[in-house]
This record gives sequence, C-alpha cells and structure tokens, in this order.
Amino acid sequence: MQKRFLGNTGIQVSEIAFGGVEIGLPYGIGVNGKEDMIAEEDAIALLQLAVAKGFNFFDTARMYGVSENIMGKAFRHCRQDLVLATKCRHFRDAAGLLPSDTEIRNLIHLSLRESLQALQTDYIDVYMLHQADMEILDRQVIADEMLRFKKSGVVRAIGVSTYTIEETRKAIESDTWNVIQLPFNLMDQRQQTLFELAAKSGVGIVVRSVLLKGLLSTRGTGLHPTLQQVEEHIKKYSSLLQNGASLPETAVKFALSFPQVSSVLVGIDKESYLLESLKAADGHYMDKDRLRQARSLAYPDPAFLNLPHWDKMGWLR
Repeated sequence: MQKRFLGNTGIQVSEIAFGGVEIGLPYGIGVNGKEDMIAEEDAIALLQLAVAKGFNFFDTARMYGVSENIMGKAFRHCRQDLVLATKCRHFRDAAGLLPSDTEIRNLIHLSLRESLQALQTDYIDVYMLHQADMEILDRQVIADEMLRFKKSGVVRAIGVSTYTIEETRKAIESDTWNVIQLPFNLMDQRQQTLFELAAKSGVGIVVRSVLLKGLLSTRGTGLHPTLQQVEEHIKKYSSLLQNGASLPETAVKFALSFPQVSSVLVGIDKESYLLESLKAADGHYMDKDRLRQARSLAYPDPAFLNLPHWDKMGWLR
C-alpha cells in the first residue's frame, strides 16, 4: 500500500487507516450487541494481517470499548513500525457541560495514561480530541495541555475530530492542530471546501465516514421508509462503477482522489473488508472527468444525513 505524508508532521501513513471502533464495541448497521462482534483472537489476527498487507496507520479511541487493548496485544512486537492514533475521553458531563479547567486538565492526563497502558506503548503518534466542537476548540486549557504532551515527546502530533465545516475551519485557523479527522464521502462532500486551506496550513486530513456507516455498501438497501430518498440516491452511484469495482471500493477511491487527503479511515472487522480496502487503494484514482461526475452526485440535502439522529429514531435497525 502506498503512503502519504500526514500534513507537515513528517509522519508517513498508509492511504487506508484501519478504523478500530468495530473491533472494540458494537457499531454499525446490523450490529446490535457483542454477539454480532468479531472475537478478540480474530480481531488480533485481523490487525496483524493488516500490518502484513501494508497498513501502518491504525485509529482508535478511549471511547471505543476494548479497541485500544486489542491493538496493544496485536502490536506489542511491531509497535515501532506503526502509526497509532487515539482520542481522548469526552469532556462533557451528563448535562452536556464542560467541567472546570482543573477537571479538564486531570481528565486529559488520565485519558492519555489509560491509552498508553492499553496500547502497551510509551508514546502516541497522533493524539486527538474526540468530537471537538466550537466551545471545546475555544477552551485554551485543552490546547495548552495537548501542546505540552507534544513538547514532552509523549505525543508526536496532535489533532481534532470535527463534524461541521465551522469546526474544521476554526481548527485549521488556530495554528495549533497538526491533524484533522473529518467526515467526507460521496453523499456528503461539504468539507471539501476546506481541503486546500488545510493543505496550505500544513494540516493533515484524515477522512472518516467514507462509507457513511455502511450505507455506501450492500447495507444501503432495504432501508427504513423515511430513508427512501436516500436509498434511491445511493442507486445513482452505479454510474460511477468501473471495471467491476464495488460501491465501497469506488467510495474509497473517490476520497483518495483528493491529493490533500492523507489517509482514508475504513472501519474493518472482517478480512473481506480489509481486502476490499486494499483493492481500492491501488494508486489509481478518479481522473478529472470522473471526479467531476462524482462531485455532481452529492446528496442535495446533506444536513439530513445525520446518522446519530437516524439511529436514535430507530431508522437504522
């Protein structure tokens, strides 16, 4: 697998990042409990197979159940060859409020210690904020502590996971963060307007939600009646498929067609998903005409593509 530089960090990452949420907790369409998850020993074997196949970039988080622990067990003998990204615990309390500066500082330090222990390592390559909204990005104590981690060497690069264009722009313009993980896919292409700004600022872009939680795959059929227009729109992407490529493969190729993108995060809990993502990351991506066609097929109402809300409403079951 080819590698790209992660912004100006000097770190080279595989074009596909192995997303670790599915191996750590029940996640995704049709996954309702632990009984639907991959077993730990199989997850370890899958991670090790990914390394053998050329993956060097692995993404996890404190909030991904046992994902960090499984990666720690899988990588104990090859840690130095890998780029591990993890995310701090959430800051907000049950009422949705941010705690005091002292409490935030303590939480960040505790979360980092927990991640280091679980991952069986003494440093993190990319340490990120989980769900960095505008108020969190404005909280100076958070940026200060993350920068201290980087200066001490326990963290090589710092980043944020954003959802909205406003959050992404603020993170780029703050001149603090080295990496931004953001949602981008065939249906929701809004964040592309900031790709060039990120590149000029030396900020690495890691794309997530490239398959829209599995909707841009065989799971994007037989959806809840409320999502009928979404299902009909997904069918339009058949016009993009070439040379026997699947929709997930084409969706990954779309994101990798942007040179500003450092890596595309793909959730993997099956060997078939791993092999399909490898097939997509072959160095041959969309030319200008096909990319123009793909961009014209963005969903007309991207604000409707709120999967957490869909899940809450029971539309994804």
